[in-house]
Amino acid sequence: MMLLLSDWLGQLDSGFEVLRYVTLRSIMAALTALLISLLIGPRLIRFLTRESIGQQVRDDGPASHFDKRGTPTMGGALILVAMAVSVLLWSDLGVHQVWIVLITTLAFGAIGWVDDYRKIVHKNSAGLSAREKYTWQTLCGFGAVVALYALSESPVETTLIVPFFKDLTLAMGILFIPFAYLVVVGTSNAVNLTDGLDGLAIMPTVLVAAGLAVFAYLSGHSVFAQYLNIPYIRDAGEMGVICAAICGAGLGFLWFNTYPAQVFMGDVGALALGAALGLIAVVVRQELALLVMGGVFVMETVSVILQVASFKLTGKRLFRMAPIHHHFELKGWPEPRVIVRFWIITVILVLVGLSTLKIR
Repeated sequence: MMLLLSDWLGQLDSGFEVLRYVTLRSIMAALTALLISLLIGPRLIRFLTRESIGQQVRDDGPASHFDKRGTPTMGGALILVAMAVSVLLWSDLGVHQVWIVLITTLAFGAIGWVDDYRKIVHKNSAGLSAREKYTWQTLCGFGAVVALYALSESPVETTLIVPFFKDLTLAMGILFIPFAYLVVVGTSNAVNLTDGLDGLAIMPTVLVAAGLAVFAYLSGHSVFAQYLNIPYIRDAGEMGVICAAICGAGLGFLWFNTYPAQVFMGDVGALALGAALGLIAVVVRQELALLVMGGVFVMETVSVILQVASFKLTGKRLFRMAPIHHHFELKGWPEPRVIVRFWIITVILVLVGLSTLKIR
């Protein structure tokens, strides 16, 4: 929207053409989303509290979590509103990838909203059944990647790029669809599993989004892309605007979600943000870099898989509780220690992921 305004104002004064720069629009997107989050956050928390939309806590979880029962949840709606408004204001709405990412993010948010609503109405932690949740995630995720495949303009948009190797690529062709689908749905559920402690999921999400913003800007700049030997993808820089909006909205949410949390994200936020990260990584062709930068999400997911597999095969548990952040809590780590250490790990992994731009 602001891009269209800059075109009109640019006819009056060339200075307004500065709004065409993706870097400036990314900064403004982050600041806009942050401001929206901070402004409407207190009102949303009061509304959720008034309507008794509170967190349900697992009876088999750490005892320290019982005090969280009743804390307002579904706060992820705050992130989605701030992000969506910011993206609509500052991105190039003529780029089809922008609409695909935005619509898919909101669609996954709607799935999470239904899941959260059922948890609150039925007063249990079950929510949507696994079959229902994965069915809707499949429909939304599959639709998004099929759209990307159908609208791709060059083979590079469906080519797998292997980090740390200069010339190792794989033209996936039609296999792009199932691969990208797994990335989107897998990342969505991985972020959702991580969202178990105050601020644990949102800060890694912000950090990974910031890393993807760097990839998006460089991939959308022909000179930088050629210099770094990464695929040039026209309009990929617009993904940087979306990443910036996620960062701003996420930091605004963290203002209220930091320990001890005033509000929880809920599935409405976690499923949506995970899908957004996965889909952006697909657009900028950095799925494997996402695997590195989002290592905390991977660790949480793998811990659940190993826990279930071990219990079914041997009757024994590998961890005191899964996802793994609960394991450390039950070992005696205070919640803030678990949170901050996972943040530190994410900072390191994002830097490792960004290093793939030069280490080849």
